[in-house]
Amino acid sequence: MGSGPYGFVGVMARQRGVLFVVCLISLATLWSCRLPRMCVYSQCNHDADSGSATTASSLSTNIHSGVDLSQPDAPFISWPLARVCKETTWTPGIVFVCDNNSGGIGNIRNYILTCVRYAIEAGATGLVLPTIRTRSEADLSSLMQSQQGFDYFFDESHFRKSLQGACPQFTIYSSTDDIPNTMSPFQAEPLTPRTLGVRGGCDNRELNKHSDRFGLQFRAHVKQHAEEFNLLLPSLKHPRGYRLNWGVQWDFPVYRDGPEFVATFGGLLRFRADILGLGRKTAAYMREFAAARDQKGGSRAYAGMHLRTESDALSNWPRFENQSRAYLTRASSMEFQAAYLATGNKTEAEKLARSASSTYNMGVVTKHELLKDHPRDLKALEALTWDQQALVDFIVLLDCDYFLGVSPSSFSMNVALKRHLKADGLHTRPWRVGGDGDAWSWLVGSYLRYWDDWLFMYDSLWP
Repeated sequence: MGSGPYGFVGVMARQRGVLFVVCLISLATLWSCRLPRMCVYSQCNHDADSGSATTASSLSTNIHSGVDLSQPDAPFISWPLARVCKETTWTPGIVFVCDNNSGGIGNIRNYILTCVRYAIEAGATGLVLPTIRTRSEADLSSLMQSQQGFDYFFDESHFRKSLQGACPQFTIYSSTDDIPNTMSPFQAEPLTPRTLGVRGGCDNRELNKHSDRFGLQFRAHVKQHAEEFNLLLPSLKHPRGYRLNWGVQWDFPVYRDGPEFVATFGGLLRFRADILGLGRKTAAYMREFAAARDQKGGSRAYAGMHLRTESDALSNWPRFENQSRAYLTRASSMEFQAAYLATGNKTEAEKLARSASSTYNMGVVTKHELLKDHPRDLKALEALTWDQQALVDFIVLLDCDYFLGVSPSSFSMNVALKRHLKADGLHTRPWRVGGDGDAWSWLVGSYLRYWDDWLFMYDSLWP
């Protein structure tokens, strides 16, 4: 037979070509049918609020098509948390209590998240709904006042749905009185997680270097404690409580769980609805103020500033002169004509506003000034405590076009790192500590000493 195009070789070549094309078409059809059903890490969990399907592949698309994780009411993405809970060894009867918090929203928020993360690592099947310790209105440095409920700051329904949707192993008790089979009064063993390993560091503020082994160490501790005091091992019939000690909020190296977990875990703690609404209104009024200040017309852009000079500020933090000069110089160089100022120091707020007006022709206002022409909203604001009012500032600062804050304020850090999620959403890399910040925020401060300048907080903060 010939070897031309119509001979045996030619026929076989054409058949192989047809077979190759058919295979390609079949594979393309197969994958086009299967791809929409695929989920990274096999976690196809639903949105805890809406109940709609939330897959990792769709999330990857949505990062750049409308889902902004930097927003205070961003949808909770559950699969990174669900993956961590799937890897956990659970122990029925272990109950964690997360009420040893204090301070402002930055400290309290990170304490609760850290406590929940340790509860997961410990395999606790019970969690008492966290309460929030208030501070004195007369003396802001007096932090250890009465306890308020979870809804003092946060949306309880959202927390329950989100946490239990991702980790159905958890039972969330409204109070210690609701834990079945417990003695009265309820007693919880105090616990500092990093003491369950040999730290080997040289500073008391060092992060827990044994977080990967905490579950094993904790279970060994529980067993040893039971043997030492002749106790029954924890079970649903014999539950045992553990209360994390004060100060653990800057203890867990957050990136051990990956950037997608860091970007989403903080979404468990959404501010309660009325405060969210008031914050949104205040941000809208700020846009109107900025538009009125714009001399060229049309711009509603404004800078956000956090002036941290209240009576409870530490003595080695940047002073008023350092903060105000840095803020106004940077905002002016970016041609902002309006700025929102978050501060609890009325005297120094007025001082900064005068300097902004006289030197830079920039209008600076606080939440109270914005709301004075809106009496119903002002009344709602004034009904809130000092720390609750700070949540309104937090929401407006997330909305601003550029944020200027101070390190090491946990409030400023929280705002800056939450805004940093605008970068790549679920895949956002860590904030670069020091320097010029990112495209959305800059924090003035000292970045020379890891411990004394509190830089370890950046490694242990969930945005």
